[in-house]
Amino acid sequence: MTITQLTLVQIDNYGPWTVTPEPRREMDLQTLQSRLFADIAQFIGSRGGYVFFTRFDNMIAVTNGIDRSAHATLQETIGNRYPVTVSLGVDVADTPAAALDGATERLQAAGSAQDEARTEVLAGTFLDPSETGAEPVHIAHFDVNDATGKYTDQLNEFDSFIHIERSYASLMEYLRTAHGGLSFFVGGDNIIAVLPELSAEAYQEALDHVADDAGVDLKVGVGRGKTAHEAGIAAKHALEDCRYEGTTVEFAQPHVPATDD
Repeated sequence: MTITQLTLVQIDNYGPWTVTPEPRREMDLQTLQSRLFADIAQFIGSRGGYVFFTRFDNMIAVTNGIDRSAHATLQETIGNRYPVTVSLGVDVADTPAAALDGATERLQAAGSAQDEARTEVLAGTFLDPSETGAEPVHIAHFDVNDATGKYTDQLNEFDSFIHIERSYASLMEYLRTAHGGLSFFVGGDNIIAVLPELSAEAYQEALDHVADDAGVDLKVGVGRGKTAHEAGIAAKHALEDCRYEGTTVEFAQPHVPATDD
């Protein structure tokens, strides 16, 4: 059984800050957002978690194995280094989408994202390691079949991007609706999803949906582990099996120990 701990990272009062005392230069804001994401990714990643930028002022992290104390340290670190602070909502559920719902409700109950009085909230439920299974996190790593040959070497970059984003949008919505999974574009032609335990047939149905809906062919490697990092590196190995075997769905069997990404 999967048990996912998700953390919603939300910049406090960010919208008003970007236009106070007057609108700030857009590239300065983009630089701040990218550096903030990089620092949060490094912090979460060094503790076995994954973080995804979504809208940049909001980020979603898979934080199995990361406790309340570490979350508080992250807030302190960001507060010391940036002109903005972050609030963190945390929840645990058997599907990622349900965990995100709970984490979101924690922050919404504490106040609006644009409420200047809501600062560095840390609210939520954390996993009890004694109550989790040996490998509660499932990560699926998708990529496009022959993206270089079909898109990168044939089309201009923006048209290539449209094809990749179309496949991402189709997969993201399908996995969210059908299985309570959360999917994230991570660059190139790669999509990473955190999911409950699914069968090979369920994964093939997702690939078939994207092929029919977006006209893009995907393959997927699936891994599991105690943390997002362990599950993710196993998924990477399974994806390599797809490439070697010419298959579309592969599971990491036996479990692949985590190494550096």
